[in-house]
This record gives sequence, structure tokens and C-alpha cells, in this order.
Amino acid sequence: MKSLPNRPDIDQLKRQAKELLAAYRRGAPEAVDRFRKALPAAAGSRHDAIVALKLRLHDAQSCIAREHGFASWADLRAFVEAVRMHERDPAALPLAFLRLVYSSDIAGGMTRARPRAVARLLEEHPQLSRRDPWIACATGDVDVVSRRIEADAAWVDRPDGLLELTPLIAATHSSLLSIPDYRDRIHRTVDLLIDMGADPNRTVAKQWAASADSPPEEWQVSALHGAAGVNFDPDLTRRLLAAGADPNDGESLYHSLDNPVCTPLLLEAGAVVGGTNALFRSLDFDDIKTFRLLLSHAKKPEDLQGGRLLLWAIRRRRSPAHIEALLKEGVDPSTKTKDGVSAYVQALRYGLTEVAAVLDSEGAKVELQDEDLFVAACARNDADTARRIRERRPDLPAALGEARLRMLPELAAAGCTGPAMLMADLGWPIDIRGGDWSASALNQAVFRGDAKLTRHLLLRGASLTDKHGYGDNVCGTLSWASVNRPVEDGDWLGCAEALVEHGMSFAERDPEHPECVIVDGTRRLFCEEVTAFLLGQEIDASLQ
Repeated sequence: MKSLPNRPDIDQLKRQAKELLAAYRRGAPEAVDRFRKALPAAAGSRHDAIVALKLRLHDAQSCIAREHGFASWADLRAFVEAVRMHERDPAALPLAFLRLVYSSDIAGGMTRARPRAVARLLEEHPQLSRRDPWIACATGDVDVVSRRIEADAAWVDRPDGLLELTPLIAATHSSLLSIPDYRDRIHRTVDLLIDMGADPNRTVAKQWAASADSPPEEWQVSALHGAAGVNFDPDLTRRLLAAGADPNDGESLYHSLDNPVCTPLLLEAGAVVGGTNALFRSLDFDDIKTFRLLLSHAKKPEDLQGGRLLLWAIRRRRSPAHIEALLKEGVDPSTKTKDGVSAYVQALRYGLTEVAAVLDSEGAKVELQDEDLFVAACARNDADTARRIRERRPDLPAALGEARLRMLPELAAAGCTGPAMLMADLGWPIDIRGGDWSASALNQAVFRGDAKLTRHLLLRGASLTDKHGYGDNVCGTLSWASVNRPVEDGDWLGCAEALVEHGMSFAERDPEHPECVIVDGTRRLFCEEVTAFLLGQEIDASLQ
């Protein structure tokens, strides 16, 4: 592992990444070998196979980060920023630590926790936990916590510190629980706090905003939520439940479903499914085992919330097995949307022919009008059938109602690139809004990093300036998505290139915030490679 200098410089590290990429593009064996050793996508591959990957700047940055012992460029950058912040103002280091060890819902802002960066920061500054008992809770420094309780027994349950957390919440929400060297220490700290009288049901109020422009929402943070719904730690969840933590805290069950290793523990402890949105949340994931488990804990027919759950399963494009599980519990297969659309028709609108077949087997089939036959053909990417229907109905798609027209952004949001492209080709109103955040298909495509669909929609007249439900345009979508990468293999550089080709402005440097740029008078933060492109920085030219 390479060592960082005492005063690491992110600009120098960026330059190293650009140099590595330039050498790789020249086919330099040493550059290709560095990718082979450090980048998982290139591990063990031959020289020609690695060259054929056509790696980009974010791959070079990832390689640089991994060579220095970080899991990602974002972790490396976060660490460097914390070190430089300490150089400018030593008193600011504790806050920098907290913003790395906790995610934005605890620490504020719009960022994820960076446990590996935190661990490196602690290696450089081990005094952090010795000087701040709340940081000691987050790091599992049992001796410091014990001495603090001896000095002030009431501290064990007091919300305080820079983030106004209780000691127990500070421990259970710490992202360092994901690192084995810290996990046992934090567990022992939690045991000590509970033994000394910490209330496992004490909550603190926090605020969270979906975007920088949306109003914040207040919610209550509990220790159990940190264990079961943030760090997905079964052992810690058992400790808290045994100490009397209430599984019905309004957050733990819902968030546990992101990685449901603690979900069974919460249900065994009495977590109530009825009257919550847990079943709906479960349908955001293709996990039939957990969904069936939740269904088995729905005590009353009304816990299934009528046909809403069936319609949501269809909208989330869940499997026929999910639909069969709902029907087995007595959900009406002929349920309809508030607009009077049957579940059978809705399944076909989403291109789910196998789900429609399940509903048909339960007697829910209905005759389709031309409008729905046309939408269904598009949704399953059957261009020949769609065009034949349009031959006898040349008023389509113009004659489709708004609910049917919204299938374009809905399918774009679901990653159905082919159907969305076909709809655009057949004359769909290109800027109609839909999906969870009322956004055009272009916004949905850019959010997913779908450069192919982005280009296709732009060629057919998609607007760069139309606002989505959070009040921003596609440039804002590109900003958020390129930084947060909501889809694992998204190509946000390709999206940026397409947007600029069709009229989006290049960027200027922001003199007040070096990490940001200005696009059309608005401050934006993009990932490194998108930033470099929008500033007009070609890789080779940047090295001259």
C-alpha cells in the first residue's frame, strides 16, 4: 500500500489519476499492470483484455485510491479534505470526523458515511476519541466512556455534543461498526451504556431533506434504528431488544429492509407490520423471502391495505411469485387503481406479461382497448405490434390519456431502456412527467446514468430546462446522480457529453468553493470526471 504525504493534496492526486489514465490509453504496460493489481474490474485479466475495457477517469481515480488503501476515490477525497481542514483549523477536526462517521440523516448535508476514511483519520489523530466522549462512543473507546460516566452518571442518557446525540445513539449509528477492528469495541461500549442505565428507547429529533432545495422533514432517531436499519448488525440488535428497545419505533423495521438480516429479529420481538409502510418498502427489493415473512406477520386483512399493495407490486415490477403471495393472502386480483384501471391492465402497461398471466388465472383478465394494446406492446418492446396498432389508429399516441402517457417516464425510471426508446420513436410527448419524483424520462435516464436513453431522448427533442418534482432541471439531476451513483454501473460522463452536445452549458470554476463549478449561474457539485469534462479539460491536454 502506498503512503500518502503528511500534507496530501487532492489536486496532485487528481493529476496522478489523469497521468495514469493517459499512460493506460497509450497502452503503457506499467499502467495496465497497476489497474490489474488495484482495480477489481481488471483483476487477473490479460493486457489486451484490460485495454479493451476502455477505462475512464473514475477508474483511474479508483485505482489511485485503492493503491493508497481506500475503497473508493470518494473515501480518499473525504480523508484528504478532513486532513486539510485540520491544518486550517485544528478545532474543526471533531466535526469533520462526525460528518464522515455518520450519514447525512445524522450529521446533516447530503453525503454518505465514510468508515474507511474515518479509520484512517483515527490512525493519524488517535487523540480524537480521548478528547470527546461522544466520539469515544462512535469509536468504541470503552475507557473514555467509562470515565465519563464515573464523572457524571446522568451523561449516559443526555443528548449533547456537536450533533446533540445520546451516547447510545452515537454508538449504534457509527459506521465504524462495519469495520471488524471497531465492531467488538463498539459492542462493548453499548453494553456498558446499557448496564449503566442508558434508555434504549430514548430518541433525538433530526431533520432530513431529499435535496438541497426541498424543505427538511423532522423525524425521531433511535438506537435500535442505528443497529437494525443503518448498520444491519444482528448482534447489536439482539442486545438492544433484550434491553427493552421497542421494535415499533417507526423507523427500524422500515429501514431494516434495505438489508434484511435484522428484520426477523424485529418481527420476533413484536414489530407490527399492520399500519406501517413496511410491506410497500419490501416491494422496492426483489426479495420474495422477506416479503413472505412480512406477509406472515400481517394479522388482519386490512394490514394488506386492500389492493394498493398489489398495484404497488406491479409498479415496482415485482415477480409473479410476489403477486401469487398476495393473492394467497386474499388480495382481490380484480382490484383497480383510483382511475379505474384493473391490476391486469396495469401489469400489461408495465410490460409484465407473466404477472398478467397470474392475474388471468385468477379470473381477472379484461378485454383491452386499442389504447392499452398499444401501450402494452410498447412496454414489452414489441415494435412490430405497436406499429400495426398505430396503422389502424393513427391518432396514437396523441389520443392516450395522461395516465397512459406517464408510462414513458415510469419505464425510464425502471431502467426499461428499449421500451422507453420505442415510445419516444412513436411520438410520445417527450417531456411528460412521472415516476416517484415527478420527472421527465430524460431526468429519469440521467438519474440512472443511462447514456443511451439520454441521447435518444435528446435527439427527439427532450428539454434540458423542464423542472422535476424537486424543483430542479436535468443539470441538477446529473449533479446529484454523478456524486451519489444510485445505479452501480451508471455512465454519468456519457450523459454529460450528450447533454452538452444538445445545448447544456459548459462549467466555470467556482472561486468560493473549489470543489464546485458554476453552470448557467448555479453552483453545482459533480463527480470528478464529469467536472473535468464540463470544465473542458481533456486528459492529455491537462498534462501539458
